[in-house]
Amino acid sequence: MSLYRNAIWFLNGIHQYTRKGYEAASKDFEPQDLDVSVVGRSFMITGANSGIGRATAMAIAKKGGTVHMVCRNKDKAEEARVDITSESGNMEVYIHIVDMSETRKVWEFAEAFKKQYPALNVLINNAGCMVHKRELNAEGLEKNFATNTMGVYILTQSLIPLLQKSRDPRVITVSSGGMLVQKLRVDDMQSEKGHFDAVMVYAQNKRQQVVLTQQWAKAHPVIHFSAMHPGWVDTPAVSTSMPQFHQMMEERLRSVEQGADTVVWLAVSRAAARTCGGQFFQDRMPVPAHLPLAWTHSSAEEIQSFMTQLETLARAI
Repeated sequence: MSLYRNAIWFLNGIHQYTRKGYEAASKDFEPQDLDVSVVGRSFMITGANSGIGRATAMAIAKKGGTVHMVCRNKDKAEEARVDITSESGNMEVYIHIVDMSETRKVWEFAEAFKKQYPALNVLINNAGCMVHKRELNAEGLEKNFATNTMGVYILTQSLIPLLQKSRDPRVITVSSGGMLVQKLRVDDMQSEKGHFDAVMVYAQNKRQQVVLTQQWAKAHPVIHFSAMHPGWVDTPAVSTSMPQFHQMMEERLRSVEQGADTVVWLAVSRAAARTCGGQFFQDRMPVPAHLPLAWTHSSAEEIQSFMTQLETLARAI
């Protein structure tokens, strides 16, 4: 069954997730949706020095927004900031050096940010990783889970009070269509059982992000929460973590700007704010978070167990 499911997903992807898929979908975009100024609004973007995060930071800086780049590597961050400020003419671009896999440091950063800044309008959870063997961080959490799920959970939870005080607050999480082949595994959240397959671990983390987005949207209706799939994008992360896939699909992959389009749309457009919170988007449209006839749905008990486990892990940190 799983081979059949993966094949369906891949064929679907060839049509929709590639550059051609973007070009077809973009024929229905409303160009004026992005014709907005966001001067006076602040945006935090994790993983903002390369790939989709950098393209998003650039687009928002060009629209006059204040950009907080949360990056792991100081030199790369500084280089990206120089490019963004010189191309956009916007000097309101700030760097914060944080490794999203270091759970306690993520929490410390969020707490310090709240004390320093009076508002945050939009949080974009974009940073992600795919570590190919099972490694633990300082808190004993598996590294992919620590970055993709726990980092997102702690940063968002900590910043919710600041977002709630701000005008038209939004949280966007860059997920992946890969999550469509995964059901939430509440009895093995950190991939301890069986063979460690990094691509499937990543897909599981992305499913966790989508479930989190749905739960947050219910708990905090004042904030507009959404998750999205950028499509298959030609980023440094894809070429290093999935070299074979990158080589095979290279001609068909989307540009980083195409990958970032829906993130920017969700972050700045009025049209996005009018959509129902908690949804999963692809090319500016809400799409199902499960494949047809899928077994990937979770029960209310499973979701409750997942949220409780995250809360327990966060408390310990």
